[in-house]
Amino acid sequence: MSVIEHLEALRRALIISLIAWGVATGAAFFASSRVIQFLITRADIGHAVYLQPAGGVLNELKVAIYIGIIIASPIVIQQAWWFVSPGLRLQERRFILPLVIATVLFFALGVAVAVFALPLYLSVLNKFAPPDVTYLPDLSQFISFVLLMVIGFGIVFELPVVLFVLGMLRITSSGWLHRRRPYFFLGLGLLANFLTPGADPLTPLIMFIPLYVFFEGTALLLKLLGR
Repeated sequence: MSVIEHLEALRRALIISLIAWGVATGAAFFASSRVIQFLITRADIGHAVYLQPAGGVLNELKVAIYIGIIIASPIVIQQAWWFVSPGLRLQERRFILPLVIATVLFFALGVAVAVFALPLYLSVLNKFAPPDVTYLPDLSQFISFVLLMVIGFGIVFELPVVLFVLGMLRITSSGWLHRRRPYFFLGLGLLANFLTPGADPLTPLIMFIPLYVFFEGTALLLKLLGR
């Protein structure tokens, strides 16, 4: 493909992705208030306040924008893989559809874990407050905090997809991953403790066990594929 053809393909991918995101955001706006109510209930904070006259609508719009990104992510990811596919070998292109599905599923799993850990996060953070200080949830900051958690967990749970792609591109290999297993074990353990704060040892295991299983499963898959 020439440079012009690459630019045309990029423009097509961006236009399709933006249309998908716009449509998803518009549809999500009508359900954003229920999502906010669900998050407040899930966080067990009772109620939240906003400090600007248009704060309620602006926060609903913010939630709708991020929900739109999540809903449109399968199309965005598909377009991204479609854009890079001309640079792949024929035998590598057959992995595009499974990788699109895996990327979406692992991101959704990360979102689910983030929502599950939300009350734990707030409980631990509030314990560091002075005794005579009460947390008064500001809706805008609360939504920003939740969205940061959701996006962060979603990205972290893309670990197996990243390792698999690096293996297929021969940047890493199953042997390289096995030789560095202790470093991954320690690193994933530290990451799990950082992302799931708590006084008990069980909570970090909720994240560590899936991540380590993802690591071992990806290394085994690459070995079976001869990579």
